[in-house]
Amino acid sequence: MLHHVEEQLNFWNIPLFTDYDKYWQVFGLSISPRTMIMTWIAMALVLLFAWACTRKLDVRKPGKGQVLYELLYDFMGGQVLANMGHKRGAPLVNIVFTFFITIIFMNLLGLIPSLASPTADKNTTFGLALIVVFLIHFYAIKYNGIGGHIKHYFQPYKVFVILHLVEEIAKPVTMAFRLYGNIFAGEVLIAVLLGLIPASAYLFGAFIPSVIWLGFSVFVGFVQAFVFCMLTIAYISQMAAEHH
Repeated sequence: MLHHVEEQLNFWNIPLFTDYDKYWQVFGLSISPRTMIMTWIAMALVLLFAWACTRKLDVRKPGKGQVLYELLYDFMGGQVLANMGHKRGAPLVNIVFTFFITIIFMNLLGLIPSLASPTADKNTTFGLALIVVFLIHFYAIKYNGIGGHIKHYFQPYKVFVILHLVEEIAKPVTMAFRLYGNIFAGEVLIAVLLGLIPASAYLFGAFIPSVIWLGFSVFVGFVQAFVFCMLTIAYISQMAAEHH
């Protein structure tokens, strides 16, 4: 059903945008060309957005793009510094801000007919979650040392070490599925609404449900990007501040 709807919405007749079950086998790895192309498009849009907002920097009279960029940067940077302090949080601000902007563009890309959100592919969200796992252990070792980081798993009050390890494994899994589930569900419903409602019905207001859900999906896209970044900050600050 979803595949048929997406074929109808594929105005540009690009096969890679509709064959979402098609994978390329490269050195034993399954690669989705659709997700890969959408990721490249999202990255290009992020670079274009950053360039457009910062190409005419002016301290005395900042433009609207510069103001928007600075507001987003200060907002996410404030979240990092509030949880980790300036000394430990400053190096992480740019990483979290990049996460935030990139995930927003990835989430919103699927709202355009014929395109798809890279975050509607669980491989993308798991990749993002694995980056977070790396950052968690990197900062934990950086601030607590290897010995202190290992000791964290064998503290006296953590009697059930296996359960604690399961908790650590569950962090990236829940982060990946939370982002993937929300974005994929939004894409499916929008595609179904657009596919089920005939064009003639739009003259009588049948477009209203699609518009409402589209607006809600935009809101969800921003919220899910924020939630992913806040979980990243929380997990890193927890491990980095465990032994100091």
